[in-house]
Amino acid sequence: MKRFLLILAIALTTLQVYGQGNRKFDPKKFEAELEQFIVTDAALTPQEASAFFPIYKEMQRKQRMLFNKVRRYRHVDIGDDKSCLEAIKNRDEAELEIKKLQQQYHLKFCEILPAKKVLRIIRAEDKFHRQAFRRATGRK
Repeated sequence: MKRFLLILAIALTTLQVYGQGNRKFDPKKFEAELEQFIVTDAALTPQEASAFFPIYKEMQRKQRMLFNKVRRYRHVDIGDDKSCLEAIKNRDEAELEIKKLQQQYHLKFCEILPAKKVLRIIRAEDKFHRQAFRRATGRK
C-alpha cells in the first residue's frame, strides 16, 4: 500500500511538472487578456472600447516597429568603441521616438475619451504587464 501511494505521488508530481512546462506564449491570447483587463480596470463602456481599441492597436503596431529597432542594437560588437557609440545614439533616438509616439497617441485618446479614463487605461496597461511578467517568472 505504501509503495502504491509513493508511486501515485511521484506520477502525479511528474504529470503536474510536465503540464507546466508546455506553456507557450500566445500573442492573440495575450492581446485579448490585455484588452479585457483594460476594459475592466478602466471601466470602459462598450462604445468607449470600440472607439479606443482600433487607435490603441495602431499605436502598438508602430511601437512594435520601434521596439524591434531598439532590439537590433543588442548585437553590437562590444570591442569596437565606434559601433558602440553609434548603437547608443541610435538606441536613444529610437527610445525617444517611442516616447513621442506615446505622447502623440495619448493626446489622440484624450480626444475620444475623458482624460481620467485615459490615465486609468495607462495605469491598467502598466499593471497588466507587471502581472504578466510575474506570472511568467512564477512569482506572485
